[in-house]
Amino acid sequence: MVVPDLLFENELRDCNGTYFQKLGLSVTSLNSDEVELAQDIHAHRPTLSLEDCFALVCAGRKEHILLAGDATLRKEASARKIVCRGVLWLLDEMFATGTVSAHHLCEGLTRIKQDKRCRLPKTDLESRIKKWCNSSIPK
Repeated sequence: MVVPDLLFENELRDCNGTYFQKLGLSVTSLNSDEVELAQDIHAHRPTLSLEDCFALVCAGRKEHILLAGDATLRKEASARKIVCRGVLWLLDEMFATGTVSAHHLCEGLTRIKQDKRCRLPKTDLESRIKKWCNSSIPK
């Protein structure tokens, strides 16, 4: 997983950024053309933060995808033919690859569901919680 340096510095460094790097998160810089494109997108889509625009441009690189939940950012990615996935996709991948145990996924998604700011679809949350909680029961 890769994150643009501007986004890392402004949003992640003080919020577990070092921990995420220990888990394998890489921080990358955009080249001058990419920075110019991000600034141009930001000028034309002021509802997107500059950090969002940096992430969008970074995701436009070969073999990259965008991980985002923000509807405006997802719409812009779609318009630019940039593959965009959400947190549920990421958790599904973790489950499928065994990167994270079903028990931890169940606990984590249950905590996400209980957060008053959670906007994930309730039926999708419930089906995953049921699946992962049942998967973590020893047989």
